[in-house]
Amino acid sequence: MPVSSTNLQEVTVRELNRATLARQLLLARAAMSIPDAIARLVGLQAQMPSPPHVGLWSRLTEFRADDLVGLIERRQVVRATMMRHTLHLIGARDYLKLRPAVQPALTRALQGIAGKRIAGVDVERLVQAAREFVREQPRTFAEIRVLVGELEPEEDISALTYAVRTHLNLVQVPGGGLWGYPGGSVRYTLAESWLRKPVRTAEDPRELVLRYLAGFGPASVRDIQAWSGLGGLKAVVEELRPKLRSLRDERGRELFDVPDAPLPGADHPAPPRFLPDYDNVILGHADRSRVIADAHRPAVYLKAARVRATFLLDGFVSGTWRIERTREASTLVIEPFARLAGEDRAALTGEADGLVAFVEPAAKRHAVRIARLARRSG
Repeated sequence: MPVSSTNLQEVTVRELNRATLARQLLLARAAMSIPDAIARLVGLQAQMPSPPHVGLWSRLTEFRADDLVGLIERRQVVRATMMRHTLHLIGARDYLKLRPAVQPALTRALQGIAGKRIAGVDVERLVQAAREFVREQPRTFAEIRVLVGELEPEEDISALTYAVRTHLNLVQVPGGGLWGYPGGSVRYTLAESWLRKPVRTAEDPRELVLRYLAGFGPASVRDIQAWSGLGGLKAVVEELRPKLRSLRDERGRELFDVPDAPLPGADHPAPPRFLPDYDNVILGHADRSRVIADAHRPAVYLKAARVRATFLLDGFVSGTWRIERTREASTLVIEPFARLAGEDRAALTGEADGLVAFVEPAAKRHAVRIARLARRSG
């Protein structure tokens, strides 16, 4: 039976902040292997190739881009569609185990976006044809789109290509370069071919829920659903309740957690950290007040689902950052939401010096500049 939230231990927003940062390796850089870190984070969102590298640079004691690229080339890490129908960089073993659990969310998204446009079409026939097409050799989505157009020339080709993408287990083929993937047209292949192992077939979300709570908890059912894209997880959490710890937030909402996960105190030090675009911490909850104030959301969450790179002070999003490039230098521009104290300026600049050198290794010169105000639009 559900437990009354009034009888549960209360955790404050600051305590939730510290718990999340501890799980996400942001209270202290971890001496952890890259595969273990990616597993701990349940993958890293990767619409662009570089953000996962920046995210790991901010979390690990010794991180080199070449090491991650090597794991990608050795097929131990893949870039593929996962939670919320977005690209993630995730360990191969986790992809094989967890990919089926997110399929209902992908299917629901497809129906919401293109359901009417694909009604009456034999989508399964297209999926099978595309599977054999990609099995022959890796393909770009432009090539898959041509195939779909040849099979259904009178239908909505974009919607049908989206349907194919939704129902195939595809991973991107690495193409070299600094971040492991090409910046232009990317080729896709079947996960089972690339990884030489079958993807699980059971759409069981229980392990995904437990992994999320270990990496992002304590959290509500709404938080789990927002992160995963899945609906109807209340029943799943109730089934798992005997294995979980229950708490409540300051509003009286019940939160769930895995036993023995770290719960640092509200006064635990949180060092300055730079986060990339689309970082886990920024997108991991329905209620994001544990990391960002509502007043600052418009400066971070932009149109077309874009999410800006940010930095944390005392554990909370306190501004954004970007790289300016010229022939002579690459400059990391810090755009705070408020005037920075002297010690914060010094700590941020120290972190930024290392980050700009990491992100722009070929630049003739590196620099850091603190702007007067953060940008308010994209």
